[in-house]
Amino acid sequence: MRTRKTVLAVGAALLLAGCGSGQIGDTGGGQTDPGNKNLALITGMRGEPFYVSIECAAQQEAAAAGYQLNAQAPEKFEQAEQSQILGGIVSSRPGAVIISPTDDKALAAPLQQAKSNGIQVVEVDTALEDRSIAVTSLSSDNYAGGQLAAQTLAQLVGDKPGSVLALNTKAGTSTTDERAKGFEDEIAKHPNLKLLPTQYTENEPATAAQIVSATLAANPDLVGVFGTNLNTGEGAATALSNAGKSGQVQLVGFDASPKQVDDLRNGRVQALIAQNPGKIGQEGVRRAIAAIKGEPVERETKTEMIAITRDNMDQQAQYFYKSSC
Repeated sequence: MRTRKTVLAVGAALLLAGCGSGQIGDTGGGQTDPGNKNLALITGMRGEPFYVSIECAAQQEAAAAGYQLNAQAPEKFEQAEQSQILGGIVSSRPGAVIISPTDDKALAAPLQQAKSNGIQVVEVDTALEDRSIAVTSLSSDNYAGGQLAAQTLAQLVGDKPGSVLALNTKAGTSTTDERAKGFEDEIAKHPNLKLLPTQYTENEPATAAQIVSATLAANPDLVGVFGTNLNTGEGAATALSNAGKSGQVQLVGFDASPKQVDDLRNGRVQALIAQNPGKIGQEGVRRAIAAIKGEPVERETKTEMIAITRDNMDQQAQYFYKSSC
């Protein structure tokens, strides 16, 4: 069995730390006033530490550049409420909207309308399937993050055979779909681990907990769980704790919220795959400003991720997410 350091080093080598696709985007759709100093940020869910961390960095960067940033988010990760917020934003005519689309297809029409009205569209975290609308996209390399989660889980489980469960959020969410696919492809390289059908939680921790509880009852050989985002990981940790299985069933979560970090420290979670939301928020504002000014921007950029365990968590505190600015 390989050591933890070896596995994490291999996983890290797969990631594209802060690198782009090599493509340069244009400057968007209709006519944008290059003197427009108003930006809008619409994240995926209000109060979620990952999005809070994006907003904090974006606000700081906008203020430093002399721009106003209007930040809003839906109460839940849902397309309908986000579309309603977007409609109000478009009517206020900011120079750019920086958005985490909650659906990779349904948000295309309203964002196309924004573009047609001369508003630059910058995608952060999630992205539309239609790549012609946004001028630039910034996100973690989510497929590679899923691979790293599988490598980390396999190392934690060791040679023990058993079943593994992946918890996704909502079908059509580009980031978590990519994480689940990366996890599925990588776990197939470990013949002692049997991947169960992926379950969807609708981004609700309580639903994630119910699914894990039911999976434990139906599959007594369950040895590992992967939660593709903050809410799925928190729900899974609750279910495993209630069943007395914390540490017996290895749990790898995605993201590093304050609660998840506490869960890692106290043994309810064995590893976290952390993103760099501050870098995404900061760079999203920089590119929005560049697009407003008519300057070319890189079409797609992937930011780094890292596997955090109890052994290295104190050295990786810069990746912990914020609950407030």
